[in-house]
Amino acid sequence: MQPNLRRLLRALAREGLEVTYDGHLYSVRLLGDAHAPPAEVLLPPDLPVEGKAFKQLAQLAALKHPGGGEVLRVRATPDFHPGDSGVAIGSVLHTRGLVVPGAVGTDINCGMRLHVADVSVEDFLAERDAFVERMKGHYFFGTRDVAMSSRASEALLREGLPGWLVETLDAPLGCAGRADLSQLDQELARVHLGGALRGDPAWAPDALTREGIVRDAGLATVGGGNHFVEVQRVEAVEDRARAWRWGVREGQLAFMIHSGSRDVGRHVGIAWQERARRAWPTGVPLPDSGILPLADEAQVAAYLTAEATAANYAFLNRLLLAELLRQTLRELFGEVEAPLVYDVPHNLTLPHEGGWLARKGACPAGLEQPVIIPGSMGATSYLMVGRGNAPALESASHGAGRARSRFEMARGGADHSESALGLTGVDCISLRAERRVEEAPAAYKPIGPVVASQVEADIVGEVARLRPLLTFKA
Repeated sequence: MQPNLRRLLRALAREGLEVTYDGHLYSVRLLGDAHAPPAEVLLPPDLPVEGKAFKQLAQLAALKHPGGGEVLRVRATPDFHPGDSGVAIGSVLHTRGLVVPGAVGTDINCGMRLHVADVSVEDFLAERDAFVERMKGHYFFGTRDVAMSSRASEALLREGLPGWLVETLDAPLGCAGRADLSQLDQELARVHLGGALRGDPAWAPDALTREGIVRDAGLATVGGGNHFVEVQRVEAVEDRARAWRWGVREGQLAFMIHSGSRDVGRHVGIAWQERARRAWPTGVPLPDSGILPLADEAQVAAYLTAEATAANYAFLNRLLLAELLRQTLRELFGEVEAPLVYDVPHNLTLPHEGGWLARKGACPAGLEQPVIIPGSMGATSYLMVGRGNAPALESASHGAGRARSRFEMARGGADHSESALGLTGVDCISLRAERRVEEAPAAYKPIGPVVASQVEADIVGEVARLRPLLTFKA
């Protein structure tokens, strides 16, 4: 039980929140708003409660639009924490008749991608320096050769990975010319939704739709914040039959990628938050939360198309980040297959039970679907299987969640020793020393209780655990 729970609930009430707790699940809503559905938060008793995040969840549940529509349910995963845009990270929003661009934000289709490789850890560490130098060039210094025709770019934005592959087969450019395109085609079955949403190039930045060869500086880049590329070891397998079907075995090398739609998502997200503001009915006060839903059918359809456009770009961004790493392994170790285990999005709006389900920093956890939950760069990551848990809106956490802000980690006077930051023994590759501090293990909640609470709630089941060997942070 949370220490001083009564005192905590009184403090939250002073913040205008009505909160109850049953030892596992918090229920929260704005005081005096009995018509709003309560937001639910799965939170283990030993993890802290953040009043700001609770208020953001309650405000999300209380959203209304003068044009109609309704919020049906709001749920938060155990890694939830306050979001800069007014929507808590870890929020899952089920609506009917309205869509909320802010409930996805600007990092559209931020997500995870996991590969395994039959390379021993000992062999990899023997080539660690050569590997790191090659990858620093690709990820940090622009030696990656990423190019595509304007036809391939437009096909990607309109149709996702399948469209890009079709237009790339005849004339592959850059690193795609060294890729096994038939393998990439076969791996589409292990990308959520096949990596294909119905987009429209008109919503993308102009540079991606110009005639000729497209060389986009943001493509195949890791990005900032909590994004990373990490090389890992499959430390333990708990569900051997399922792991075998997924191609995962103890002792394998693995690499995990966390990135999204980069500048394309920002382009779309910012544009639509402004469009939602301009579309708000004249004379009707804006919501205090600053979160603006869309209710007009034409606007909803246009936004979802724009979101899909950025999501398609994100699928290719992760694919190429992985392909650069896979090609580097092949340069060093010969013909390494390094198959894809799964690629799964976090920030996306998708159809759900006659309405829409928007996730922000939450992972789909449908029945039998692979779920990837990373720890900090000093902690275990987890490969899980979804249970299709309806009360949890078929959603799991996308990590452990921040415990301390980047400002708090970087401020003067903070203890920046390796031991205090949890960086002892951590191999972090970054060009900026402050990134190691801002993203240090001490900035994050412990991953163990976050995962255990979701296993206990039958949201996910454990398949395998992976330990980090080295992490790239841009």
